[in-house]
Amino acid sequence: MVRVHTKPIMGKGYQTKNVRPYFIFSISLFIMSTNSRIGLRLADDSILSVYHHWDGYPEWLGVTLNQQYNTREKVAELIDGGDMSSCYSDNEYDYEKQEFIKRDPRPEYYTDRGEKLEDVAPKISKDLKEYIDHANNCCGEFAYIFEPNNEWVCYAVEYWNPVTKTHNDTFEIVKKEIPSDYPSNLAA
Repeated sequence: MVRVHTKPIMGKGYQTKNVRPYFIFSISLFIMSTNSRIGLRLADDSILSVYHHWDGYPEWLGVTLNQQYNTREKVAELIDGGDMSSCYSDNEYDYEKQEFIKRDPRPEYYTDRGEKLEDVAPKISKDLKEYIDHANNCCGEFAYIFEPNNEWVCYAVEYWNPVTKTHNDTFEIVKKEIPSDYPSNLAA
């Protein structure tokens, strides 16, 4: 048996489990995501937001939001579609050909795959604390807010303690810089 730490689930902090070594190998075969929330701050300081599944780190999602969704109208339209796999994807899976095909970039909403909008609709948070709680409850590692000054702000939801090199049971909110462009090793 080997002890492993799992990602926090529903605000319960990291869990430690005993697992068989072959189980660890099978986990490594899964593709992991960097979950996040995308929010729009409203006039009353509340935040309307949706879940975003893939590539939520600032070097991709932050840059994409800055470049593609840089007005309140564009952000509101993006959020109106509900929870999504990706806000800007140029791939679509062709089930007949059993491969991905290229297309014009657009959001990949959960409603595109048949989910009901009422199940994946945007959520309203009364303030930043509640918004960060929504991000944490969906295992979000990053939370983005489009502010009234038309700028994106990114917060990391961090459980890792760099001093003790361990995971905390509670998270810390850390404001993160959004790069101006994609790193050379990432394709837009």
